[in-house]
Amino acid sequence: MSDESTAQPAVPEAPAANWSERLKALRRVPPVFRMVWACAPSLVLMSVCARLAVSVIPVALLWVTRIVIDAIVRHSMPAHAALPNNFWWLVGLEFLLASIAAMLGRVLNFFDTVLADKFTCRISTRIMEHASHLDLTRYEDPLFYDKMERARVQGTDRVMLVQMTGRLIQEAVGAITLAAGVVLFSPLLLVFLVACVVPAFLGETHFAFLGYSLNFEQTPARRQMEYLRVLGGSRESAKELKLFGLGPFLIGRYKVLSDELHRQNVGLASRKLLFGAFLTLLGTVGYYGGFAYVVYETVLGHLTIGQLTFLAGAIAGASAGIQAVFTTFSGIADQALFMTDLVDFFAVQPTILSKPGALVAPRPIRQGIEFRNVSFSYPHGRRKILSGINMRIEPDERIALVGENGQGKTTVVKLLTRLYDPTEGQILLDGIDLREYNLQDLWKEIGVIFQDFVHYEMTASENIGIGRIEDANNPFRIRAAAMKTFAEKVIHKLPKGYDQVLGCRFQGGVDLSGGEWQKIALARAYLRDAQLLVLDEPTAALDARAENEVFQLFSDLTKGKMALLISHRFSTVRMADRILVLENGGIAEQGHHDQLIRDGGLYAEMFEMQAANYR
Repeated sequence: MSDESTAQPAVPEAPAANWSERLKALRRVPPVFRMVWACAPSLVLMSVCARLAVSVIPVALLWVTRIVIDAIVRHSMPAHAALPNNFWWLVGLEFLLASIAAMLGRVLNFFDTVLADKFTCRISTRIMEHASHLDLTRYEDPLFYDKMERARVQGTDRVMLVQMTGRLIQEAVGAITLAAGVVLFSPLLLVFLVACVVPAFLGETHFAFLGYSLNFEQTPARRQMEYLRVLGGSRESAKELKLFGLGPFLIGRYKVLSDELHRQNVGLASRKLLFGAFLTLLGTVGYYGGFAYVVYETVLGHLTIGQLTFLAGAIAGASAGIQAVFTTFSGIADQALFMTDLVDFFAVQPTILSKPGALVAPRPIRQGIEFRNVSFSYPHGRRKILSGINMRIEPDERIALVGENGQGKTTVVKLLTRLYDPTEGQILLDGIDLREYNLQDLWKEIGVIFQDFVHYEMTASENIGIGRIEDANNPFRIRAAAMKTFAEKVIHKLPKGYDQVLGCRFQGGVDLSGGEWQKIALARAYLRDAQLLVLDEPTAALDARAENEVFQLFSDLTKGKMALLISHRFSTVRMADRILVLENGGIAEQGHHDQLIRDGGLYAEMFEMQAANYR
């Protein structure tokens, strides 16, 4: 079991399908609007004005058409009434209104496209920024990963919410103006139209919520599918995939998950088709019922042909508009449900942060670092990874941590670097709790190479410069760090030298061996010029010759610094001033290599087992 093993919390249930949840979700809409407004306030304002203009044009067109048709009918009757003086102006006005509506439609499409791009970029940037501040333990919780994945998807896919809100304004104003024309003729007719639309609206919202619940439940399966997809087509897994014949196995697992999700989606879509088709007929009944009534009134002579035309258009527009308003509002409520994880994600706050008025890290460190009765367990863990640890690292002292896998070595590193906070006890720097120091300032004094250090698929220069970002554009310091750690030999062989992109992700990139990558990482740590240097398995990927080079570097890298070394290779460990042996979450032994060998304890036993392999 690794240091980072945790007990998994129960999988959360999908939210219940009820209107209370929908209405609560609407509270998540204003924060999104504030983000949209912040993206482009002038563009949002112009978009709203354009939608208001578009929404009143249909009733204006119907009104002008009514006047024109009635004038034509009077002119066509035996009395041959004269056309109004402004008749042809009215015809031209119809053309002008239609042209304006068409042009504004194009303009709105442009506004929506620009806003969507700006919103997507802003929300994606905010997600990255917020994620970078969260505690490391969050990333070791699969449920948090599910939430973050949904937040990421929601952040980029919920642009529709912004567009739907704009449409709601347009549809609501249009429906109100058209409904006003219907009310002038018969208020009961409008009530009838609304009554026929409501069932379809309720049905749509019900199935939309079921869709959200299903999406929520499918998130873990979709993450598994994405993992299988990447595993089945990545460079890292390609060798074992071929040699072990894993292709059919992975494809089979992917297909099982995919078929199950397909079955669930088709089941929901089938029910929506069956009930939705029936409810949609009610809306059609509403329109044609109202239209038949208006025709009947016209046949009786109670309405003119122009009024018939106006009311027929108003009824059709009002019916469609009311249904659109209900549907769009329902869509906004359901889109807001999909924003739940995005808003909740932003609500998650780090617990490991700097206090107000935090202290700057001491320069130089005078008393060293002390672990005082330190214990640690993960938030959902059932056991202590570390229990009652007491140890010191003096200034200029090199300490080595050894022990079997799962004994807490890497956890000690994460506590020391304040990626974690102790569950119990204190970690003191110059006699002051680490939690009292400014976090960013503290990290500047710590250089770390983890065993699973990142291979940044950037240029060689950038790979080293990341170690001290303020020197990322300082070629002299970067080359000095490379020369000190033998990374210069690696870079010298690259076609473009320090400008060579490393890795195979991007075109023209060159991959390195494990040992070559590790030399780049060592140069990164050397550039940082920190007071505390932590090396987690620094020779794990090196051959014997390269390991010997690192031994020679070890003294230079740690000169004038505190150093913490984690290694399974005792040839490396014996160079430390003091060795601490971890067992069962505590320090079982400590001392110099020769002393521990003489004691004949756990260290001596592990050393002898490893030495036997070389005899």
